[in-house]
Amino acid sequence: MRIVTGAINHETSTFTPVETTWESYRDERFGYLQGQELIAKFTGSATCVGGFIQAAELHDFDLVPTIFANAHPSAPTPRSIFDEMMDDMLRHIEAAGPVEGILLELHGAMVVEGIDDGEGHILGRLRELVGPAVPIVAQLDIHSNMSAAMVERADVLIGRKTYPEIDMVERSLQCADVLMRILRDGARPEMALHRIPLVWGMNQVTAQPPMAAAMERLAAIEARPEVLCASIATCFPLADIPDMGASVYVATDGDRALAQAFADELGQWIFARRAAWHAPARDTRDCLRQVQEEGRYPAIFADRNDNTGGGAPGDSTGVLRTFVEADLQDACVLYIVDPEVVATCERAGVGATIELAVGGKSSPLQGEPVTMRAYVKALSDGSFTYDGPRNAGLSGSMGPSAYIIQAGVHVLLVSVREQPFGPAFARTMGLDPQRMRYIGIKSTVHFRAGFEPWAGAIHAVTEPGVNDPPGGGEAFARLGRQLYPFDDI
Repeated sequence: MRIVTGAINHETSTFTPVETTWESYRDERFGYLQGQELIAKFTGSATCVGGFIQAAELHDFDLVPTIFANAHPSAPTPRSIFDEMMDDMLRHIEAAGPVEGILLELHGAMVVEGIDDGEGHILGRLRELVGPAVPIVAQLDIHSNMSAAMVERADVLIGRKTYPEIDMVERSLQCADVLMRILRDGARPEMALHRIPLVWGMNQVTAQPPMAAAMERLAAIEARPEVLCASIATCFPLADIPDMGASVYVATDGDRALAQAFADELGQWIFARRAAWHAPARDTRDCLRQVQEEGRYPAIFADRNDNTGGGAPGDSTGVLRTFVEADLQDACVLYIVDPEVVATCERAGVGATIELAVGGKSSPLQGEPVTMRAYVKALSDGSFTYDGPRNAGLSGSMGPSAYIIQAGVHVLLVSVREQPFGPAFARTMGLDPQRMRYIGIKSTVHFRAGFEPWAGAIHAVTEPGVNDPPGGGEAFARLGRQLYPFDDI
C-alpha cells in the first residue's frame, strides 16, 4: 500500500512587516526538502512527518515523500512561490504512480497573495489530481482558521489537542489510524464544521482551566463509537480574512447529521462561555511588581505580542526596557532579533564593552531601540539541537548570535526569528535561564513545554508591537461577520 506524505505549512499574519520569501522556506527551520530528504531528516523526530514515518512502520505501508515546506510565521506567501511549491508536490505524486491515500501536514492558517484560504487551495489541487476515491487526511495546527472548502475537499482533518503543541507525533499516528480505517475497514468519513463567532483570547493552555474543560468535552465526543475524530480550532487571530475565527470540526463514520450535531453542541457551549477565553492585558512593569511581592522565581514574562511564532519581528523593546530601567539582577531576555547589533558585536569581539542600540528596528510599533553599554559575553553561529519535547532530536539554528550583558541584564541577540521552545540554544551560548530570576521570553505559550516544569511564576505580558494592531477590531476590514470580542454579541 502506497501512501503519499508531505507538508506545506505556514501561519500567516496579514499585519506583520516581515516578508515571506523563498529564503523563508529554504533557509529557515528545516529547509525546503524533497523526496527522500524528508525521510532522512525526520525519522525518529518528535514532529508531524516523524509521526507519519512511525505510522508507516506500524501499519506496514510504503510512505511516498513529496515536499516539506515550512517557513516561520510571517506575511502572505507570494503566489509565484506558492505555485512552485504546489507544482513540486503534484509532480512528486504524479511520478509515484497510483497511490492509495494521502497524509499531509498543513497549518490551517495559511494565506497566499490572492488566496485567502491556502489550505483549501492545496486540498483542492490534490483532489483534482487524485480524484474522489483516494482519501486525504491532514493534521492541522490548533490555531487554524477553518473554511468550508477545507472540510469539503479533505476526507478527514485532525487538529492538535495540546497547547503547547507537543502532540504532533500522537496526532500523526491518529491520522494514519483513521486512514487505515478508511482503506482497510471501509469507514466512510462524514465531516461537519461549526464556525464559532469568536476570536479566542489568551486562555487556551490546554492543561489549565478554563481550556481544560473544553478539551474534556472534546474528548467525550471523540470517545463515542460513531466518531472518527473531533477537534477544536482556536483560530489564528492575526489574519484579516473572511474565515478568521474559532471552530469545532467533527468526523463520524457515515453520519453527517450526527457529526454536525456534535460540532454544534460543543461550538455553542464554547460560545456561551466566550468571555472566559480572554484574559486581561498587563504590561511587564505591572507584572514585575506582582512578581517581586510574591517572590516566586524564576519568573517568566511571556511577551505575547512579539511572539515570532505569530509572525512578529522579534525586536520589540518593551520587556527589555523595563528590565534595564528597573536595574534588575539575574535577568535575561530570549531572544531579540537584531542581526545589525549581532554584526556589531562580531566586529568588537568577545570581551569587548560597546555602546549598542538594541531592538526596535523593524517597525515604529515595536518600540524605540534600547541604548545599552554592554559586555560581549559570547558569539555563535546559532547552531544547536532541540532537546524537546517539541522538535526533540532535530538540529536548529538561530543564525549569527551574540550574548551581551549590561549590569544584571543578560540578552541573547539572534538573526533568525524563532521562539524559544526550550533553553537548549541559550545553554549553548553559556546562559542557563534556570539560574536567572527574571526571564523575558518572546513566545505566547509554546515555551511552557521547555520552561514551565521549573518556573516559579509565569505571566503573559502585553507590550506594544505589530501583533497588537492599532484599533483592535477596527483594524480588520475583511471579516464579513460579527466576532466576539470585536463585536458585542
